[in-house]
Amino acid sequence: MTDEVLLLAGTRPEALKVAPVALALEEVPWLRPVIVHSGQHVGMVEQALVPFGLRPDVFLPLRREIGSQAELVSALLPRLDELIVRRGPAAVLVQGDTSTALAGALAGYWRGVPVAHLEAGLRTGDLGSPFPEEGNRQMIARIAALHLAPTEAAARALRSESLPGKQIVVTGNTVVDALTHVAGAGLPARSPVLAGLERQLDAEGGRLVLTTLHRRESWGLPADRVLAAVRSVVDRHRDVHVLLPVHPNPAVRAQVLGALQGHDRIWICEPLDYPDLVRALRRSALVITDSGGIQEEAPSFGVPVLVVRDSTERTEAVDAGYAWLVGTDDTRIVAEADWVLSSGLRLPTGRNPFGDGQAAGRVVSALRRLLGARERELVGAG
Repeated sequence: MTDEVLLLAGTRPEALKVAPVALALEEVPWLRPVIVHSGQHVGMVEQALVPFGLRPDVFLPLRREIGSQAELVSALLPRLDELIVRRGPAAVLVQGDTSTALAGALAGYWRGVPVAHLEAGLRTGDLGSPFPEEGNRQMIARIAALHLAPTEAAARALRSESLPGKQIVVTGNTVVDALTHVAGAGLPARSPVLAGLERQLDAEGGRLVLTTLHRRESWGLPADRVLAAVRSVVDRHRDVHVLLPVHPNPAVRAQVLGALQGHDRIWICEPLDYPDLVRALRRSALVITDSGGIQEEAPSFGVPVLVVRDSTERTEAVDAGYAWLVGTDDTRIVAEADWVLSSGLRLPTGRNPFGDGQAAGRVVSALRRLLGARERELVGAG
């Protein structure tokens, strides 16, 4: 007989980070990973799991009309509650700080099922930035039974909040495991835009600047300033091509197209699947982003990152000299990009401050200890 561990994923980053854990759990005879797709981002989770030979075991269909956080969480909670009651898992693992993670943590806690929080301890200390992620992860910390911190800094943040030290385990970030897995596969480009850009760069030379912009706090005027800076960088460096996978939100898409469409060295494409993102990142001379995940991934390839946010919960990349927190002021973004591109800066590889590619094994070891201790407690109580 095996005990199930529910691995919740509703977004692509969640799927990428739970995939290595699912593969590692498959090696434990008495534990069975069950990947639960919350329905938050339909299509994206399935796509992210393909390179790992995985697919969701459970899909929770959601009907969303207005797209609010309240609508999403209120729809998820009863479905997750019913799933937990029906399957009786040994544990629920949630990743990060999305609405899926918050709802999953609440549902597990309310049913007395231990909640393991993957990528625990990230903090900016500002509930408004990033919003709502900072609030979500702080709330999850109060009810989780196991805090899987990606770095020692994240573990220190948890200890400073008076969480029990025995519940905190530093594992590294499983995104480095995922990146290593996908990069090793060497898959060809699937995006026609990326494939075309690669052909042009191969034929004519030039450098790639990968740009992503998706956070809510970036929408509107901050995004206008970032996009203006990106256009200026391309104009100032004649060998630079920008690749920008555009966010599916219609307002963001319109904003990007209005600012950048028509430039012959700015390549706008649909969101890239993960192997294509890894290809683009590996080839980049610079990344301009508000993404948290890319801050974790770029150091593996020695790619400098300009973080176009006012704060970051991933200070390890900044402290290690792989990233610069530049805000959304277009003048500063251009100045920092000019410096990186003019100097031809390339950073050391193999020193990713977020992990060594072995995080999933440590996660599974921590889960085994948690569930073994819980089993002993239940036997003793009986």
